[in-house]
Amino acid sequence: MWLTDEQLALQDTVARLLAKGPDDLWPTLSEIGAPGLAIPEEFGGSGATLAELQVVLEQLGRTLAPVPLLGTAIAAEAILATGNVEACQRLLPDIAAGRVAAWRPDSEKFVLDGDKAEVLLVGRHGVLHEMTPDQVTITPLTTMDESRSLAAVTVDQPRNPIGRYDETRVRRFALSALAAEQVGTAARCLEMTVEYAKQRVQFGRAIGSFQAVKHRLADMHVLVETARSAAYDREHPVEAKIYCSDALTRVAAEMVQLHGGIAITWEHDAQRYFKRAHGAAFLFGDPAEHLRAYQVRG
Repeated sequence: MWLTDEQLALQDTVARLLAKGPDDLWPTLSEIGAPGLAIPEEFGGSGATLAELQVVLEQLGRTLAPVPLLGTAIAAEAILATGNVEACQRLLPDIAAGRVAAWRPDSEKFVLDGDKAEVLLVGRHGVLHEMTPDQVTITPLTTMDESRSLAAVTVDQPRNPIGRYDETRVRRFALSALAAEQVGTAARCLEMTVEYAKQRVQFGRAIGSFQAVKHRLADMHVLVETARSAAYDREHPVEAKIYCSDALTRVAAEMVQLHGGIAITWEHDAQRYFKRAHGAAFLFGDPAEHLRAYQVRG
């Protein structure tokens, strides 16, 4: 998978920003235009593509940054999928500037960043509705992945219809975006494990020098790189979600095993990445559901 010079520059900018670890990360990401990457210029965005958004999300996945970019970008795509120009002109410029948005699909009630959303989009019977937080019941959820904000959003009666929209388009966008984030998380799991294998000494030698450990690290590397190729294949988002979820789960499990007991302590980051791996697998449908649907279509 090859990135353009512009995409590499974007990757480097975000990586440097995350390395500084600013407390005001979301405003800073908004300043560099991250929320508007996949929003057309005519609606206040940068006019880039999903690929550029994936580049940013992969970097965020590496640090488990608790920012609402994934949910906000998906909500923006839902608005675009209505084809309602008035709604796009009214809502998207603010979202591109950093206003937090969230999308609740018709068949689900668990919403990414639902408790933070200033713009809430609710799908019902193929129609997208623009709701305000006071028009729904929002219950923040406590999940094992503390870096991910989820809320249960209950809607009695949808209001303010924007128009009919292509939910399949939005789901495909969401799966591709999430797959890129999963790749970033898997890549960091691999890096942490390689670093530990160089430092951990047994029998007078770093464990990374043992042939069996080398083979396991090599297998992890292959999983990460093939997952990256799958994630950036935007023509096959369902397959990407299936593969990237499996790859991240396996890489995270190997990370924990090769770190040993330290990996399950609260003091070590390994347990955070392990939790993200399992939580991300179930976003927008777990891999088993996607696989069954894929086999039926096939």
